[in-house]
Amino acid sequence: MWNLTRRQMLQRSSAGFGSLALASLLAETGQGAEAGVTTHHAPKAKRVIFLFMKGGPSQVDTFDYKPLLQRDDNKDFPFEKPRVQFAPTGELLASPWKFKKYGESGIEVSELFPHVAECVDDMCFLNSCHGTNPAHGGASLKLHTGSDTFVRPSMGSWVTYGLGSENNNLPGFITICPTLAHGGTKNWGSAFLPAEHTGTPLGVASQSSEMARVKYIQNTQLNQKEQRLQLDLTQMLNRNLQTVTGPDAELEARIQSFELAFRMQTEMPEALELESETDSIHKLYGIDEEKTADFGRQCLMARRFAERGVRFVQVTHSNTEVQWDQHGNLRKGHEQNAKEVDKPIAGLLKDLKQRGLLKDTLVIWGGEFGRTPTCQGKGHDGRDHNPEGFTMWMAGGGVKTGIKYGATDDYGYYAAVDKVHIHDVHATLLHLLGLEHKRLTYRHAGRDFRLTDVAGHVVHDIIA
Repeated sequence: MWNLTRRQMLQRSSAGFGSLALASLLAETGQGAEAGVTTHHAPKAKRVIFLFMKGGPSQVDTFDYKPLLQRDDNKDFPFEKPRVQFAPTGELLASPWKFKKYGESGIEVSELFPHVAECVDDMCFLNSCHGTNPAHGGASLKLHTGSDTFVRPSMGSWVTYGLGSENNNLPGFITICPTLAHGGTKNWGSAFLPAEHTGTPLGVASQSSEMARVKYIQNTQLNQKEQRLQLDLTQMLNRNLQTVTGPDAELEARIQSFELAFRMQTEMPEALELESETDSIHKLYGIDEEKTADFGRQCLMARRFAERGVRFVQVTHSNTEVQWDQHGNLRKGHEQNAKEVDKPIAGLLKDLKQRGLLKDTLVIWGGEFGRTPTCQGKGHDGRDHNPEGFTMWMAGGGVKTGIKYGATDDYGYYAAVDKVHIHDVHATLLHLLGLEHKRLTYRHAGRDFRLTDVAGHVVHDIIA
């Protein structure tokens, strides 16, 4: 029964090869999700915008109000502190900022975020997030890749690997003004996934977002017809080589990067033309103000990429002088950082909503960890790293609105109720995009890998 010649095997399996080719073509043209080829279930979100707050914002000073912390300022922390800490801390430190209830949901938000507070009825706060690493580098890698000890593909790479791109003229994964510290390129790298799923960086955190451009986007030596002939010759030479040596994934990925660069010439310059937006849009994002202009440009770029079909866009706030890493000067540092991002983030949410994009765009906000409710540094004015319990929030993309999910303890140190691990955040993100995290795998070095490794649970209670 199984004694088939090579010719017979090819004849009988030819239909199967055809279906594989169709699936590949559908994924490449962004039609895979629509045809049910690349998704495991009906998606609620089509794309992601991740707002990364480098350094670790303090949950108890932003979106996790703790009345007992305010009452017990300067008292000893009543519970045992974690066995592993980044550095010693002292007594409880009350938040220097007042909280107020906003919207129909009545969610309390710090006075640090008056503009974002106007959007609480469109947001879902995860107040019980927790991780495993108290150091910036490890925690950042854990947030971005799911691993703090090994080089793994970033979540943006996993998303594009699973879903393909909606726009073949732009990268499927773009990271705007990323930080080169604490993991650097590994935070948006594709590791062992095909190289085409690596994030495309625009600018760096140490430079103004005005510099966030694609270098050499126009070829000054060859016109597009001549470039096309050059690429066609490269493809032909590659095919001839593979008949002798067999498939070469790295070489193929390099050629695909040339093809993408060629196609980007037609659309990337227009996507970056922020000047084409109205004055009212510039004002909405705070681009007309010195303090908010830099991050405002990043958020506006994110919206323009999202509406053009870029699958995963990351926007990084990493003020190189202050960041969110206030071991000291908490009042000055958090106030400065919040002023830089508050209006642009609110502008992004409002703009997405008025354009009808928020319903299928998942916006995620957070840092690599939170901060301790206990004090650090001189002058009772600092907080240490805290991966034990912190806040992230989501908006749009099929999540419930105007809710708080989970809780930390009475002082905001440990995730205590309905705990959400970073793996759970990843599993939920993929689920909203129509991907089951246990089924989105890639075989490498003799085993199947996934973003959530061997962990992760979808937080179904936050899905609308």
